[in-house]
Amino acid sequence: MQIATLCFLNASQICMMVKRLYVHEKIYDTFRDQLVAFVQNYKVGKGTEPGVFIGPIQNSMQFDKAKEMFKSVAADGLKAAVGGVITDSDGYFVQPTIIDNPPDSARIVREEPFAPIMPILKWSDEEDVLRRANDSESGLGASVWSRDLEKAQRMADRLQAGSVWVNTHFELEPGMPFGGHKTSGIGTEWGVSGLMQHCNSQTMWIKKNP
Repeated sequence: MQIATLCFLNASQICMMVKRLYVHEKIYDTFRDQLVAFVQNYKVGKGTEPGVFIGPIQNSMQFDKAKEMFKSVAADGLKAAVGGVITDSDGYFVQPTIIDNPPDSARIVREEPFAPIMPILKWSDEEDVLRRANDSESGLGASVWSRDLEKAQRMADRLQAGSVWVNTHFELEPGMPFGGHKTSGIGTEWGVSGLMQHCNSQTMWIKKNP
């Protein structure tokens, strides 16, 4: 499942990975169950081991942040569809975790854990889900997935992010600008706009009559 990969690649420690996933209520239960079944097949372990998909968290500080996030999930009484705890191990390993329809106010929804723990949330109204998706201090990347391309593009046009995809995610091209909105950054890299930021401009004023 492509979406699962884009949620948990590199133990979710890539800034462009999916951090919140909104699923329409009509398909929510089926989608959640299939996502869980797929994620359960991910092997967690050292990157030197064959077949490992999710390696360790990069450092002890970030591992401690992940543990704090799990504590907040437990304290808020949230339900994990898979995972949900950090077991003792000989490294900074975190089992992939999916939090089942938490409230928008939950810490796991409001913050980016940079660990393989992700909330999935129900939605029913287009205006409402766009408001919820945009209700974030971050705005680096976002995507819309749908068979209805016209509707998907209409929704994508209103997402407040520097890169927006339809039926894909995390596809980058050096010829296209890359940057974020809100606290995710100002300005861009790559593309013509990114190239111009590495150029010096000159302003010249000429009066016809001195």
